[in-house]
Amino acid sequence: MKKLSELIENVTLDIDILGITNDSRCVKEGYLFIATKGYNEDHFLYVDEAIKNKAAFIVADREIPSFPHLVVNNINEFYIECCRKFYDITLSDFNFIGITGTDGKTTTTSIIKELLNYAYIGTNGLIINDEEYKTSNTTPIAEELYKSLNIIKKKGFNNVVMEVSSESLLHNRLAGISFDTIGFTNITEDHLNVHKTLENYRNCKFSLVNYLKKDGLCFINGDCNNCRMLKYKNIITYGMNEDNNCIISDIKETSKYLKFKITYQKKTYLIESPLKGTYNAYNITLAFLICLEKNIDSKELLAKIKNLKPIKGRREFLDLGQKYPLILDYAHTLNGIENIVKSCQNYEKIIVVTGSAGQREKEKRPLIGKFLLDNTYMTIFTMDDPRYEDVDDIIDDMLRKTKKNNYLRIIDRKEAIKKALSLADKNTIVLILGKGRDNYMAIEDKKIAYSDYDTIKEILEKTKS
Repeated sequence: MKKLSELIENVTLDIDILGITNDSRCVKEGYLFIATKGYNEDHFLYVDEAIKNKAAFIVADREIPSFPHLVVNNINEFYIECCRKFYDITLSDFNFIGITGTDGKTTTTSIIKELLNYAYIGTNGLIINDEEYKTSNTTPIAEELYKSLNIIKKKGFNNVVMEVSSESLLHNRLAGISFDTIGFTNITEDHLNVHKTLENYRNCKFSLVNYLKKDGLCFINGDCNNCRMLKYKNIITYGMNEDNNCIISDIKETSKYLKFKITYQKKTYLIESPLKGTYNAYNITLAFLICLEKNIDSKELLAKIKNLKPIKGRREFLDLGQKYPLILDYAHTLNGIENIVKSCQNYEKIIVVTGSAGQREKEKRPLIGKFLLDNTYMTIFTMDDPRYEDVDDIIDDMLRKTKKNNYLRIIDRKEAIKKALSLADKNTIVLILGKGRDNYMAIEDKKIAYSDYDTIKEILEKTKS
């Protein structure tokens, strides 16, 4: 709780502020509502709802008749500053590592968290040691971000590794934060519904360097042509191509480990990790390099990498008593889906359950559909956050560039998963793609409680009984 006068200078009202938000639906009695302005939404339109929900005070960029309020010019900057004050955050007290890219952010940041014992903020929420707290976005909006930092501070931590989304950069959510180190996993087409063009998306990602400290290091995937377009002074490249500063080589998979070599600054390191797939060689390398530059002993890092735990929702092998391998993964881009399917080609039959998000980049849908039908035994197309789009229309888009018929169309995601599991035998691997460990399904403007993991567990338990 804060007094209004502690948050806003020259306001004489003696009001206790119990919370702060820019979402009128989250307003409770005693809350400060700040009517921010986004690219797609003007929160001033919801002032009446905030008042109805008993907001104590409102800050906006326009006058509000007959209600205690303040008009400010730069409403979005004001919102961030208020959140800092409310949660007692001094950003210079923290050390930040930021990871961006189209694919691999969650895996890379999760590995860094384990190797360095940092607090984690990203798609899987806020994680400190083994304690988990839910957040709404990959990179949270200001009120959630500063609430998270407040929790981190109270837990005695000041080191944070953070997933950085393109939308957070576009909406300036990171204002005031300075990163010690940043890393780019890759850049492929994604979020074009927001950014419109690949160039805009790429440049938005590149703007992360503006948040890097003057002496900070920037690591990029040197095998990614889009990443190579970044021009910055302190860049270290990694990848399989021999012109990289750090070279990945000799990638092999055994029944238990992914094994490969890293050659960096005239030293070669042998990596063994239970996180399989060639794409994970890139994620592990980026994490390893960042930790190495933090002066952590390489032997200690290698030992920890060898004992990494599976990352929830990222090539997560589920062992729930079934007689076939079953993977839960967040892959939803063409690149992400290609990577995980190709990593499973040694199985006789691959069955995939997936869909495509509504009101997102439609251009990728037919490419994903064609790839899947060319490379799997069976694909079951279903819903995946349809929002206001018809799921049948989305699936039609996914089938537009293929005439193959090794697919099923099952709109209900629970039924789609149930069907996939019923088709599996000992020669099959089942991939449930797109949602990972998400705990909701976005239908119209609502987030309905839903979990792939819980669905799979429930189906398999009923099968046993």
